[in-house]
Amino acid sequence: MVSTAHTTQSIESTAENLREELLRLEVQRESLERELAAVVAHLGSVQTALNALQDVMRTAPPAARAEPARPEPQRAPDRPTGRRRAKAEAVDTGDTASGGYGRLTEQILVFLASSGGADVRAREVAAALGRDTDAGSINAVRSTLDRLVGTARVERAGRGLYRAKTS
Repeated sequence: MVSTAHTTQSIESTAENLREELLRLEVQRESLERELAAVVAHLGSVQTALNALQDVMRTAPPAARAEPARPEPQRAPDRPTGRRRAKAEAVDTGDTASGGYGRLTEQILVFLASSGGADVRAREVAAALGRDTDAGSINAVRSTLDRLVGTARVERAGRGLYRAKTS
């Protein structure tokens, strides 16, 4: 037969384990709620941007929608000295199979190549490209930089810092 003292100790131990588990689950729930709130906010901004683009597409004259973009001649970028940043030229690579996707990528690559190997922040890249008007534009640059790091076309120099890929 099991002693009363042993049973009481076992119940107390189980209760303590359950309290610890409850605390752990509450912390996890709070973390998930914060993450969900961030996803919902991002979803809202993406929906707003998509709606705005669809409105622009509906109001654009038919000729403007059908005519492909013509690439402008490229000029060699100026090399900055020291930590000074060069203003990146807009490089229109024309429409690609994905409907113009890639222009921002090419602009970022041109800017990083012109930075002389200096470490730059996403906000600096966005400013140089004239895309620092709102958080969504800066985040688009940041996302593109992260994608370029993932495909090894750009190097991450540190937290929030990027540089052109060295050969």
